[in-house]
Amino acid sequence: MASASFVKLNSLSSPRISHRSFAHPSASPPPRVSFAIRAGAYSDELVKTAKTIASPGRGILAIDESNATCGKRLASIGLDNTEENRQAYRQLLLTTPGLGDYISGAILFEETLYQSTKDGKKFVDCLNDAKIVPGIKVDKGLVPLPGSNEESWCQGLDGLASRSAEYYKQGARFAKWRTVVSIPCGPSALAVKEAAWGLARYAAISQDNGLVPIVEPEILLDGDHPIERTLEVAEKVWSEVFFYLAQNNVMFEGILLKPSMVTPGAEHKNKASPETVAEYTLTMLKRRVPPAVPGIMFLSGGQSEAEATLNLNAMNQSPNPWHVSFSYARALQNSVLRTWQGKPEKIEDSQKALLVRAKANSLAQLGKYSAEGENEDAKKGMFVKGYTY
Repeated sequence: MASASFVKLNSLSSPRISHRSFAHPSASPPPRVSFAIRAGAYSDELVKTAKTIASPGRGILAIDESNATCGKRLASIGLDNTEENRQAYRQLLLTTPGLGDYISGAILFEETLYQSTKDGKKFVDCLNDAKIVPGIKVDKGLVPLPGSNEESWCQGLDGLASRSAEYYKQGARFAKWRTVVSIPCGPSALAVKEAAWGLARYAAISQDNGLVPIVEPEILLDGDHPIERTLEVAEKVWSEVFFYLAQNNVMFEGILLKPSMVTPGAEHKNKASPETVAEYTLTMLKRRVPPAVPGIMFLSGGQSEAEATLNLNAMNQSPNPWHVSFSYARALQNSVLRTWQGKPEKIEDSQKALLVRAKANSLAQLGKYSAEGENEDAKKGMFVKGYTY
């Protein structure tokens, strides 16, 4: 077993954008504390997996929607929500030729992790053959948080260790846990602390069972607040997240982050340019995220396909301390669904549509994307107020 290493949580600063402190102005600075990071039996494998996913020009395809949410996607093209239809759609995605050129990891729902193609080949084997790392959604969804301002907390810690061990046996090598923070609802200190603590416990349990944890406190787009307010909340959330990650002895080199981009609220009167989104987002990350973290895999959060790609491209116009890439669901799948329409004869065209979006985001990860030639459908926003997975 490797020897323990140590980290210190120090605040990062940037002079470019001012921000208001959440702390009381008269409060004395907290003492600096060193936390021991336990390097367990899976340490080397965790680091290798995280680096593989955070490889140049590649990102994550998120197809971990619950059966209910997948049903909504299928209903949008007139299909019933049956296991057969869900399997057919996910087979279309996971067997796309050449997908591994642009995709390094795929997040699956539990049902999908255990499914196979119509010919009997396990989806996990399809991914491994394409050099794509299989991942698994492990949280059990959001429920109301008592004592909060109508906010939520994420359940799923009960039994997580045994489930994670089984997922590892099935071939999963990374995990995802999504919790949310709502700016219109505050956010309350209780909700932020609950989100951060839950993510930290999940991350520690995942690493103990060989799974690289994706840490995802999604700051919802809902609201009419300006971008400065989003920055303020994001800094508070990520500060707490890393504090509790360290308290739980999580090895930073063996995690990935899935943050929201720092944007104005979806209902704000002014939209931010990709350059502005990049400036505010990178400022937040540099203030809060240690360079030991190998990869930042952004969620799209209801942005249009083109918008999510343009914003990612803007963030990769100069070198970053981490691999800055994508973990998109709707921003990779929307064109695919519209093309497929549930018709077998449209599978090849649908897979080509997936490759178009995957390649565009691959180029954005390299800072080489151009929106020239994008169709109008790719520019349509996909924000849904109160969206649930």
